Amino acid sequence: MSTNDNEAPATWLSQDAYDRLQAELDEHIANRPVIAAEINARREEGDLRENGGYHAAREEQGKAEGRILYLKELLRTAKVGEAPTADVVSPGMVVTIYFDDDADDTETFLLGSREIASTTDLTVYSPESALGKAILGGKAGQTCTYTAPSGAAIKVTVVKFEPFSG
Repeated sequence: MSTNDNEAPATWLSQDAYDRLQAELDEHIANRPVIAAEINARREEGDLRENGGYHAAREEQGKAEGRILYLKELLRTAKVGEAPTADVVSPGMVVTIYFDDDADDTETFLLGSREIASTTDLTVYSPESALGKAILGGKAGQTCTYTAPSGAAIKVTVVKFEPFSG
């Protein structure tokens, strides 16, 4: 964990993942004139209140601009390379847990961002999810409880964790 509680945990990306996200950002930026031209073409069609093509193009522009802002910030703050080994569960780790004192009921997943999800077959849980918050900072053998969306209290025990290698 960081020494400053207000600081978000670092997002670690492999060079390949960083390059892929940078290429996506470049593509979105290069596509800006195409979207603007589409909006202008639809605007020429007349009454904007009943112009579905115009509104669809504006919505597409909003989504693209939101993604551009997100990617710029992610790439600005991400650390490229191997995440440092840690003695507690942290983002970027592959974690194995078992449920409710049943050592045979295990699940292995990646604690990380959804951007990483496209690079792995592992299930990805966000550090901000109920399960993620419960195990963040945990050690092997530690039991944690979190509240499921159904309201049920679920007890999990951390079996092991290791840095995600991609």
